[in-house]
Amino acid sequence: MTHTVSRRQLPITAAYACTDYRSQGQTLPAVVVDIGSPPSGGLSLFNLYVALSHSRGRETIHLLRDFDEKYFKVPQVHELTAEDERLENLCQKTLLWWERTTVDP
Repeated sequence: MTHTVSRRQLPITAAYACTDYRSQGQTLPAVVVDIGSPPSGGLSLFNLYVALSHSRGRETIHLLRDFDEKYFKVPQVHELTAEDERLENLCQKTLLWWERTTVDP
């Protein structure tokens, strides 16, 4: 009695996936970014910035598929713009205070 054994081998590449939230504070050697419409919620400019800015450089960022340019053309959230202005004003006040306190009499 003769038995025949066959096997099929598939090439597999190890990969790791994470969200933009999870990648904050990391610098990754290379990234593949999917700027597609998420199944729930939405994308903001902040999501896109985080996803695209955590690689070592432009040469190591790869896009998984085409994307809709509308994601980059959304207006800023008013509350975030107001907070940026508040922080900038606070920075200017701090600089003026520091200059006044460090001037020799």
